[in-house]
Amino acid sequence: MWLVLAGASAVCFGFRGILYQWSSRKPLDRNLMLFGVYLSGTILTLTANLWAGQAWTPGMLTGLLMGAFSYLANTAMYKGFAVGKASMVAVFTGLPPIVVVLLAYVLWGEKLNGGQAAAFVLVLCGILFLRYSKELSFSDLKGLHWAVLAMIGFGVTDLSSKQSVLWNGQVLPTLTLMFGTGALLFLISWWQPWRSKRKEKELRNKEPHAERWSNGRTVLWGLAVGLTNCCGMILQLPAFKLTAAGLVSAVLATNILIILLFSRFYLKERFNRYERIGIALAIAGIVLLRLLQ
Repeated sequence: MWLVLAGASAVCFGFRGILYQWSSRKPLDRNLMLFGVYLSGTILTLTANLWAGQAWTPGMLTGLLMGAFSYLANTAMYKGFAVGKASMVAVFTGLPPIVVVLLAYVLWGEKLNGGQAAAFVLVLCGILFLRYSKELSFSDLKGLHWAVLAMIGFGVTDLSSKQSVLWNGQVLPTLTLMFGTGALLFLISWWQPWRSKRKEKELRNKEPHAERWSNGRTVLWGLAVGLTNCCGMILQLPAFKLTAAGLVSAVLATNILIILLFSRFYLKERFNRYERIGIALAIAGIVLLRLLQ
């Protein structure tokens, strides 16, 4: 069951990635859009809990960590793409499962058996091939610290999700706190007056001849994108409750498959050799996990 939940969550995050990619080419403010994404999650989970009536237990406080590290990871990732090689940053953003496996062993003594470890390695190798680029080079390490920070941030976000279920934090209250924290942090980042000139320059660079999106339009788009993000988070928390955190994190990272399939069948882009190898390895790893259930 955990594999179904994690797989469905990865699909949601894949569609989120597609929408993020599309948004990155538009003349809108990134922080304001992400504020809308997290505000959407806050509204949805809070409203859903009015019907579900889940308890606001102390375990939900891990939502504060989830929101803070999710904000940190997204901010570091975008900064890395801005100042460093995109291929290098992309590789590191595919490595959070390593952080999760190592820290899960330190924190909770979680171990993978032989079959699980083999499946984990297959999935991880698949992700690395999918993230690989012919332009990949570590000779220029500019932006490396941002890439590593993003990797750690995404990894700790997954670990915080696992901790929330270990402390019996209910899904909806925990996510309400997470999304609320993230929304507040992105709103503060957008509001900083010293960023105004930089924001104008960034928006002009995206589409020089396009009309800048209004703040209201940007937030509304963020609210729509937030539906995919919220569904993904709601599905992933029960998965963390059912099995080792590293396995769930690895399956979640395969959301890149959805983005590639969209590029192949909708944008008519062809897979290169590394992408074909990565897809095969990732699918083989997931099939092995399914057989081990």
